[in-house]
Amino acid sequence: MTYKLEVVAEYPHDINAYTQGLFFHEGVMYESTGQYGESSLRMVNMKTGKPIKRKSVSKDYFVEGSVVFGGDMYVLTWMEKTAFVYDPKTLELKSQISYPREGWGLTTDGESLIASDGTSNLYFLDKYFKLKRYVQVCLGMRPVRFLNELEYIDGKVWANVYTADEIVIINPKTGAVEGVIDCKDLLPQDLRTYDTDVLNGIAYDSQSGKIYLTGKNWPKLYEVKLIPTN
Repeated sequence: MTYKLEVVAEYPHDINAYTQGLFFHEGVMYESTGQYGESSLRMVNMKTGKPIKRKSVSKDYFVEGSVVFGGDMYVLTWMEKTAFVYDPKTLELKSQISYPREGWGLTTDGESLIASDGTSNLYFLDKYFKLKRYVQVCLGMRPVRFLNELEYIDGKVWANVYTADEIVIINPKTGAVEGVIDCKDLLPQDLRTYDTDVLNGIAYDSQSGKIYLTGKNWPKLYEVKLIPTN
């Protein structure tokens, strides 16, 4: 199944936020942002795009995906082979965990952490980041590489495909791609600047059933609906 997007509403987004992780917890939007020396964790006021609370991360780390699982906030780093555990209410660091792969996207199905590493694999992990199982993500017979930011929505894993204006909808049991979302031109050309980077950031608010998308250094966050095209 293929889809296009209908924009329902739009909100401000911090153009200095190099979005790596985006999710809701207890009705609040959280965002993790990357780049060495600029990485941060944020609780975001959607109406203004500004942080309610912000935690800077050491310049030695490039922050990637994030999610709350079992009451703790887990945060990946890109190449530092380290994951961090924070208190989601205070954004205070609780512990850090050795992690054997590159960190890209992170989400949860409520039973496992689900991580991507830029390959075509999704890894299902326990709270100590020990591997429980993995699946290879394929569209037909073709592996889908560069799986990036992740979100678990209605029993499926949604994944940004890095550098592509598309999102794939994945069966987490088999790795099969069951849907492709065309996100081309979600951010209009007249809102793009030299610093505007790729589509990245999927957040699902389970309380409202609404889905939000943004990108790295984008000026807008969009509430969207899917429109089937076949």
